[in-house]
Amino acid sequence: MPFLVRKNLISLFLVIFILASFGGGFYFGKSQCKICPPEEIDFSLFWEAYHKLQEKFVNGKEFDQREMIYGAISGMVKSLGDPYTVFLNPDETKRFVEDVKGSFEGVGMEIGMRKGQLQVIAPLEGTPAQKAGLRAGDKIMKVDDTLTADLTIDEAVDLIRGPKGSKVTLTIYREDWETTKEIEIERAVIEVPSLKWEIIEDSIAYVKIYHFTAKASLDFDMAAIEILASPAQKIILDLRNNPGGYLEVAQDIAGWFLERGDTITIEDFGEKEEEKIYPSQGPARLTEYPLVVLINQGSASGSEILAGALRDNRSIKLIGEASFGKGSVQELERLKEGSSLKITVAKWLTPNGDLITDVGLEPDIKVELTDEDYEEDRDPQLDKAIEIIKNL
Repeated sequence: MPFLVRKNLISLFLVIFILASFGGGFYFGKSQCKICPPEEIDFSLFWEAYHKLQEKFVNGKEFDQREMIYGAISGMVKSLGDPYTVFLNPDETKRFVEDVKGSFEGVGMEIGMRKGQLQVIAPLEGTPAQKAGLRAGDKIMKVDDTLTADLTIDEAVDLIRGPKGSKVTLTIYREDWETTKEIEIERAVIEVPSLKWEIIEDSIAYVKIYHFTAKASLDFDMAAIEILASPAQKIILDLRNNPGGYLEVAQDIAGWFLERGDTITIEDFGEKEEEKIYPSQGPARLTEYPLVVLINQGSASGSEILAGALRDNRSIKLIGEASFGKGSVQELERLKEGSSLKITVAKWLTPNGDLITDVGLEPDIKVELTDEDYEEDRDPQLDKAIEIIKNL
């Protein structure tokens, strides 16, 4: 699942926090255990149903009070209709924190919810998911024998992940297919890459950012210094299949391309509080380079923030396909006994005030990849980016 992380709010967890579920923003909140239930809410129906189940349920041995409370909270959260606001029991909370270390065991892809359907946001570079042929936009209909229709994102992640060497079968539907296909994938230890760059066409710096991990900021700093010292005269920034990462990393990278003070993104809290503007802090040393940006359905969260900032501030051309449309901020609230709530608290807007969530970014120049392009290892999107940048 795509996400963004605020480092200044998670100092206690910094060492263990890199990769999380899909999301447009994320930070750890503080537990609020002193809140009393509103007096106007009548819980008598809940307790009536609880006691009737306790009295009548045929399998009395399966009457687990704690699991019933967890189920009740999960149901309450699901009623909000936000796939990124979820309840995590103690085991799920522990796994979530372990996942954000930056390496984990699974198939290596980000998943999210689009119009109520679970789908692949992006397979991560070099992972079993990518090698199995999964693509951004693939709809996940079943995980092994479990239908995904009623699953939360975290429940689906829990089913898909597993120890290295084990296998999982995903039933996938792709728009160009007449029917679904079952794809078996062997799980492995997943290491999250950050970026790569190279000189192409003699004078174009091609920079591919895979994920906004904690180390991606330093990696980009080093790449930028190398680009400045190279014969590169123009830059192609490839954000395809980049599902997001740390907010600060997206800001740091944007700062190389924007003037100090330019707005990178706006955090919209609705009616609860005023919007928060995130300005560029520089160093603005790549602002003179002609630039184009590649995006696709797998570009989410931080990728959309970065691409939107470049488009709105510098009129940078976006090439490829519409991005995923994930721009919300999740806060982790610790609860009793090791459980937690992951709550959507805000949404990201582009500098021009455009909503990202469920909308995404439309490319200025639309170029789609066909099945034949994948099979023949062709990249017409990159070809178009090269064509455009040469004329800038």
